Amino acid sequence: MVIAKLKKKHFDATAIVQQITGLSVQKNETQAKADQLKAEMNKISKEIGLLMRDGKKEDAEVAKIRTAEIKDSIKQLDEEFARIDLEIFNLQVLIPNLPSDLVPEGRTPEDNLVVKRSGDIPVLPENSVPHWELAKKYDIIDFELGVKITGAGFPVYKGKGARIQRALISFFLDQARESGYLEIQPPLMVNEDSGFGTGQLPDKEGQMYHATIDNLYLIPTAEVPVTNIYRDVIVEAKDLPIKNTAYSACFRREAGSYGKDVRGLNRLHQFDKVEIVQISHPDNSYQLLDEMVAHVAGLVEKLELPYRILRLCGGDMSFTSALTYDFEVFSAAQEKWLEVSSVSNFESFQANRLKLRYRDEITKKPVIAHTLNGSALALPRILASILENNQTPEGIRVPKVLIPYCGFEMID
Repeated sequence: MVIAKLKKKHFDATAIVQQITGLSVQKNETQAKADQLKAEMNKISKEIGLLMRDGKKEDAEVAKIRTAEIKDSIKQLDEEFARIDLEIFNLQVLIPNLPSDLVPEGRTPEDNLVVKRSGDIPVLPENSVPHWELAKKYDIIDFELGVKITGAGFPVYKGKGARIQRALISFFLDQARESGYLEIQPPLMVNEDSGFGTGQLPDKEGQMYHATIDNLYLIPTAEVPVTNIYRDVIVEAKDLPIKNTAYSACFRREAGSYGKDVRGLNRLHQFDKVEIVQISHPDNSYQLLDEMVAHVAGLVEKLELPYRILRLCGGDMSFTSALTYDFEVFSAAQEKWLEVSSVSNFESFQANRLKLRYRDEITKKPVIAHTLNGSALALPRILASILENNQTPEGIRVPKVLIPYCGFEMID
């Protein structure tokens, strides 16, 4: 079943699954041998007591020697069991999450299924330019200064550029809070256990900035620290769903992205994002996924941006996701769709790694929960689209919903 389902993700699990099943047989055989020896040792231990009682000290000494031999054999078998168990674990964590039956077939982004499209493509005035030229014209984002200070992909926001960034963050957080999410301010660095718990490690190790001396990782998304709040936790079923939101800077090395369109804000190594995370009862996670998709759609609509929602095909999905919806907004000056959000149901995949459980109200036993998250929203491409789509001869019009947050109606 695992091999068959992962074919939709274009991941051949045959060799790994065969290794795991073979090692599982060895593990069971090793355990059986150890159990047999432990039973023999218990029997001999009882016999030693009887022999000592009957004054048969020589026979008792022989039995004690045999007991010592058995203990040594059990120790070796226990060590072998632990070695096999670790080998199985190291193979299991290489297996991606199984895709939902709702995931469409396909290998590339071109095969993603468009499930909704909303808003009119704006008609721009003559002499319209992409956002990186607008940023220079109005002195609101300095890409060259970012290169001087740090390197490519680390822009410096200035004046109204910095203020509209702050306005977007506050707007997104307020909207999440109004939708019942508890605001969290998480650390920007996490340890190895946290990276493993949400599935970034070992799969995405090359994409993360690693502070090697302290063995800490700069977060690629607030999903990582926020979801890890519940690592090794048993929550009460009555408290589900648990809804958290967080703003954070995000850091991504973007290894392997060379050759793609990286102009301006299209692809950065550091960017701002507001994340929404839910811990769910397994029976309700797909209903909550739909609610999260609707929440993100509401944000984009309030920003007056044309958008489309795509259900990702198997070949374009992440390692950890069971089902993902991507949001793209249309960038009029670039004449292309830009991804601004991914909303995903991970089912039990992350929760299993996190040992995140809820206590069943009937059986009172711990059960693995489901986790979900989504960008609500990532700022760079949202800002790029706002700048491009709202440019006029007089300046750049600010979406009405942001004016109370930033305090100005035009960037001029």
